[in-house]
Amino acid sequence: MKAVVLILFGVGSLFGCAKTLPKGDESFVQVTDTSTKMTNKNTLQYLALGDSYTIGESVDLSQSFPYQLKSNLTSQGYTTDPKIIAVTGWTTTDLINAIAQANLTQKYDFVTLLIGVNNQYQGKSQSQYRTEFIQLLNTAIASANGNKKHVFVLSIPDYSVTPFAQNSDKAKIAAEIDQFNDINLYESTNAGVNYLNITGISRQATTDPTLIATDGLHPSAKMYGLWVAGLAPMVVNNLK
Repeated sequence: MKAVVLILFGVGSLFGCAKTLPKGDESFVQVTDTSTKMTNKNTLQYLALGDSYTIGESVDLSQSFPYQLKSNLTSQGYTTDPKIIAVTGWTTTDLINAIAQANLTQKYDFVTLLIGVNNQYQGKSQSQYRTEFIQLLNTAIASANGNKKHVFVLSIPDYSVTPFAQNSDKAKIAAEIDQFNDINLYESTNAGVNYLNITGISRQATTDPTLIATDGLHPSAKMYGLWVAGLAPMVVNNLK
């Protein structure tokens, strides 16, 4: 049986007056841990770090990409319960602060990291993003017991194709998302971790509206499933 712990944060203390992408009532750190220790090589400890794209804003938690990944791994004979540190609206700064507050001491078999859309949306500098993304990469590697091959970075999706952005400068958004992704790709490659480009999948929503959740902004369960179709083989191959 999994134990669920919700670590509440004051929204004002994290976001101040900065604008954030719209969110529902999921302003919490979702932490889910297995109550049993690792007993064999097919029992995996998984840490997922991110923002709304990691908690699965506007879809059931079971349809978020960490939990769809869990289901995929279960079908291949692995057991895991994701521990998730993510909140809608978080920038790299917010995630760094939350990890510090969580005081992580456990080591994990693998870690996923997807962060940066709110840096772009809030107009944060790319130099700040680079510095803080490197810090988060180092944290992810340390949490994976120093094994770089057990860290998996996902690129930032492009929300310019969503109904939310219909009255915005879509070309500007897309170009800036590409620039932020250039940074996380370069630093991920430089660090020697795994990198999965899911931005192209997100742009398929231009012609397939079923890839967008009912809020008109975040991915649907279907899109998360497409991410996992690429992520699961990567995870399994690197854990062998």
